[in-house]
Amino acid sequence: MSSSSPSPRPDVLGFYHDKTGSIAYLVIDPATGHAAIVDPVLDYDEKAGRTATTAADAMLAEIDKHKLTIDWILDTHPHADHFSAAAYLKDKLGAPIAIGRKIVEVQKLWRDIYNVPDFPVDGKDWDRLFADGDTFAIGSLTARVMHSPGHTLASITYVVGDAAFVHDTLFQPDTGSARCDFPGGNAETLYNSIKAILALPGETRLFTGHDYKEGGRAPQWETTVAEQKRSNKHFKGNPSREDYAQMRNARDKTLPMPVLILPALQVNLRGGRLPPPENNGHSYLKIPVNVL
Repeated sequence: MSSSSPSPRPDVLGFYHDKTGSIAYLVIDPATGHAAIVDPVLDYDEKAGRTATTAADAMLAEIDKHKLTIDWILDTHPHADHFSAAAYLKDKLGAPIAIGRKIVEVQKLWRDIYNVPDFPVDGKDWDRLFADGDTFAIGSLTARVMHSPGHTLASITYVVGDAAFVHDTLFQPDTGSARCDFPGGNAETLYNSIKAILALPGETRLFTGHDYKEGGRAPQWETTVAEQKRSNKHFKGNPSREDYAQMRNARDKTLPMPVLILPALQVNLRGGRLPPPENNGHSYLKIPVNVL
């Protein structure tokens, strides 16, 4: 890495999860071999009610291959379409797990939806809750937190050198942007978050949280601010906030709920851990009926 580079450049490895269209990342400081994990996936078979660690173990194999030291395990938001493997990887690696501090607001919201009054809403399942503007280290790299709500109340973007991990805000230019119709979502708020991301330098690499292989193409997950401003089908015309919200809300009304939203949030609002086992040693997921 050249000392004259205007922004440090982390190495980024993406791990595409075909079943959910999700991408997890290893963010590597090439100068030190230290790294962070972003948005790891815990596999879940909804038909059998079984979890598996196939996707997370693939990341562990890559970490071992490159002899990386993991400084952080980071979630960008409480995911509605896959289980988080943050807790599993913390148990394996010993690294702290983190998410945005607004997670407590999402916990309160879903505590009422699931009608579990004893569910803790203090965020203590994570080792650190990030606020907008917080910074932390990945090896010799400085990472910065941007609060990027709209898709969820708690969504955050991690900016590491010339890379930004933009989760469910922008997708690839041919796909557009994320939905806002989950509890706590808001299209106008997402517009503001996306505009803040697009205010980053044009050469900033953007790494998305999902890709749905538009038109049958191969999965993609890297783009740039300049490319998004030029080509994103929801933003290339520089729409007003009102026009964007109208388009987004109309689109969202046509979308089905994600298959895993009701089971996943019970796990992801606990930092990736299953609900406590009952007296027979098994954990159970609660499904509210006729709520969403």
